[in-house]
Amino acid sequence: DPQVESTGVAGIFSDLEMPLVGILADMEIAGIRLDAGQLRGYSARLEADLSRLEEEIFDLCGRGFNVRSTKELQTVLFEELALPPVKKTKTGQSTDNYVLMELVRTTGNRVPELVLSHRLLSKLKSTYVDALPQLVNPESGRLHTHYIQTGAATGRLASKDPNLQNIPIREESGRHIRKAFVPDSGCSFLSADYSQIELVVLAHLSGDPMLLEAFRENRDIHRQTAAVLYGV
Repeated sequence: DPQVESTGVAGIFSDLEMPLVGILADMEIAGIRLDAGQLRGYSARLEADLSRLEEEIFDLCGRGFNVRSTKELQTVLFEELALPPVKKTKTGQSTDNYVLMELVRTTGNRVPELVLSHRLLSKLKSTYVDALPQLVNPESGRLHTHYIQTGAATGRLASKDPNLQNIPIREESGRHIRKAFVPDSGCSFLSADYSQIELVVLAHLSGDPMLLEAFRENRDIHRQTAAVLYGV
């Protein structure tokens, strides 16, 4: 293709991207097994946690309201609790996550903190815990995502329908969702990653003695850099 040739990436196209197509097709067809029963049990636990959070919020506010409603939350936070406004929108005072975090930091009021927790669990429940089992193919009993080679400017693969790459991992609740992905009997999942690959390449290209020495002696590169910067 003249257009591909003119960009100077014909080699990447023919030697890297095209051979990957068949591998990704095999991965999509194979799919991944999901323990839907585990997620159903977790969904019930999340429902109980959400109810408990709502009760705590209502006790602190003196009345019940729809925690998911922006309008009702605006009234509770900025009129009834008289918390200081942070950011205004066309529909009144903003109640986005940044605003709630600022209110936690500046006022110490527990209601914004509890609303943030409620939002996190509510999103996990609707987006993953309740949604993923519905997407399991009835014939294969597996989830079949689509891998997109041109979906990210960095050249990374993207995953969609469902997106299996953005399941949270920092919170325990997100890690619980990941546990529902299970290998077939007699098989295992293998996780492999390069360690500090960008800095390894940088050390190679620059020939920097400090970087090279740090990697050769298997030191913590960030600790080493800090030591050099601060003279300790």
